[in-house]
Amino acid sequence: MTDQLAPPPKTDHVDPDYPLHIVPPHARKSVLSLGVVLLGFTFFTPTMLAGANIAPEFSFAGFLQVALLGSLVLGVYVSALGAIGARTGLTTVMMSRYSFGSGGSKLVSLLLGGTQIGWYGVTVATLALLTQQATGLEGAGWRWTLIVLGGAIMGVTAYYGYRGMELLSAVSVPLLLILAGWVTWRSLGEIGDAGGLGAITGGGGMTVAAAVTAIVGTFASGGTQAPNWTRFARTPGQGIGASALAFFIGELLMIFFGGIGALAFGIGDFVEVLFALNLIGWGLVFLVANLWTTNDNTAYNFGVAGAELFNAPTKKPFVIGGVVIGTLLAMPIYDNLIGYLLWLGILIPAVGGVIIGDFLANWRDGMPEPEGYVVPVVRWENLAVYAVATFVAWLSSKNGWFIPPINGIVLAVLGSFVVSRSMRPDLGRPVGVGS
Repeated sequence: MTDQLAPPPKTDHVDPDYPLHIVPPHARKSVLSLGVVLLGFTFFTPTMLAGANIAPEFSFAGFLQVALLGSLVLGVYVSALGAIGARTGLTTVMMSRYSFGSGGSKLVSLLLGGTQIGWYGVTVATLALLTQQATGLEGAGWRWTLIVLGGAIMGVTAYYGYRGMELLSAVSVPLLLILAGWVTWRSLGEIGDAGGLGAITGGGGMTVAAAVTAIVGTFASGGTQAPNWTRFARTPGQGIGASALAFFIGELLMIFFGGIGALAFGIGDFVEVLFALNLIGWGLVFLVANLWTTNDNTAYNFGVAGAELFNAPTKKPFVIGGVVIGTLLAMPIYDNLIGYLLWLGILIPAVGGVIIGDFLANWRDGMPEPEGYVVPVVRWENLAVYAVATFVAWLSSKNGWFIPPINGIVLAVLGSFVVSRSMRPDLGRPVGVGS
C-alpha cells in the first residue's frame, strides 16, 4: 500500500528556506556561511554547564579525554547526517519521509519538533534567570516578563530564516570566541597554569560513559537536525566540514570553557564566571548573544518540522506557534532539565541512525523531489529498527552498558542497512508510475 505525498498548496509566496523541497543550486551557501550559522547554534551556555558539571569529577587529563571523546562521537554522527543533508538538499524531517514513510515521518516531526520546542523554553528560562541575577530584578513577575520578552525577541531571526540567523551569528560568534578565550586565560591564572591543572584529581563521582552520554545529549536533538542547514551546502564535503567545525570543535570548546570556569572559580556557569570577574555588562552581552544564536536555530528547527507535519509551504506559522508554546513551558522544563536531557540521549540518536543506514542502502544517488514521488505510508521495517535501537539505548542507560547514544546510533545504522538489503522493502515510485 502506498500513499502519494500531497504536493504543497499552490501559492505565490515561496519560502526562501524551501522547507518541503530540495534546495536548488542557486540558493546554496558557502562553507564559511554554514560554519558560522552552525557555530552560533553550538555556542550554548547550557553546554558549558554540562562541562562545568563534568570537570570536577575527573582529573584534568581525564576531563580532556571525556570532552574529546564525547565531542568526537557527536561530531562524527552529525557530520554523517550533514553530508547526507548536502547530498539530498532536504531537511531531516523531509528525509524521514523516505526512511519512515509519509505517515511514519509524522512521528519524527513530532519528536524532533517537540524536543526543540522544549529546548527553546529551557533557553528562554536560562536567559531570564541569569538576567535577574545580574540586574537584581527579583520575583516571579519580573521572571515571566523577561521570559515573554526573551521568547518573542529570539523568534524574530528564525522567522526571517537562514539569512537572519547568518547575520546574527556573524556578529556574535567572533565576540563569543574572544570573550571566552580571555576568561579561559584568567581562569588558568586563577588555577596556577599547567602546574595547578596537573594537581586536580577529581571527585570520581561520574563514569566515562555517563560523561560522554551527557556531552552527546546536549545536542542529540539539534545535531540530528543539522541537515536543516547543511542542505544549503554545495557539496557533501562542505556539509561534513561545517558540521565537524560546529559539533566537534564548537562543542569541545564549549565543554572546555565551562569546565575551566568550574575548576578555577567553583562556579558552574560561564556567565556567572563573568559576573565573578565583575564583568556584569559583558556577561549580559555574552548571555544574550550566546542564547539568541542558539534559540533562533532551535525555532527554525521546529518551524520546518511543523511545515513537514502539516505539509505547509512555509515554516513561519509554526515558528510563531512553537515560540508561544516553548515560552509558556519555559520554567516547567527548566526545573526538570536533567531528566529531559537523559531522555533526549535515548530517544533521538536512533532517528539519525536509521536515516544514515537507509541512505547508505538506498539513496546514495540522492532522493527525488518530494512532490513528484510516491512513498509508502509507513516503512514498518525501519520503524521497528528505530524501536529496537531506542530500547537498547534505554537498557544501556539503565544497566551501564557502554555508551547509550553510541549503542543506539550503531544499532540503528546497521539495522536499517541490513533490513533494506535483505528485505528489499517498497521504497515508492515516481508520481504517475504504477498504481
